[in-house]
Amino acid sequence: MEALPEHTIAISGLKDGSHRFSYGLGPDFFQACGREDFLGGRAQVEVDLEKTNHLLVARIHVDGHVDMLCDRCNTPMEQAVTGDQRQIFKLTGEEESDDVELVNLDPDTAEINLTHYIYECISLHLPIRHVHAEGGCDPAVVAVLEKMQVNHEPDPRWAALKDLKQRSA
Repeated sequence: MEALPEHTIAISGLKDGSHRFSYGLGPDFFQACGREDFLGGRAQVEVDLEKTNHLLVARIHVDGHVDMLCDRCNTPMEQAVTGDQRQIFKLTGEEESDDVELVNLDPDTAEINLTHYIYECISLHLPIRHVHAEGGCDPAVVAVLEKMQVNHEPDPRWAALKDLKQRSA
């Protein structure tokens, strides 16, 4: 995902201590993500940034929704997304670390862009399966799916094995 300029924080002039940044995400952000399943959305992002001499700790909180297609009926829906993520930026210029929440930066870095980390927070807090709430799916599609559903009788051998297991216990 490309870095959006509105998520850039100038850290060179930032004093040590806590700082809070707020961002409103709209359709432009979700289109810039480049994911086909993101049709749009709206979210509020709060970033608490703790700055010290050699360390930045960003706590990202996302609350909103992503517009996407329902996995059951393939009609548009709003998928709620709420979550938190911590990202640590170390200003030492060391080699890359195996720790996914640690990003090593050059000590002379003047600014950081949080677009990728905001996108990551949203993506990680979306459920794997996107479906409408009960009764929210397209009734015509649900009717077709119910017709095509196959109900199998359980294999009688399983019942015999279950009886055998209970006798031995």
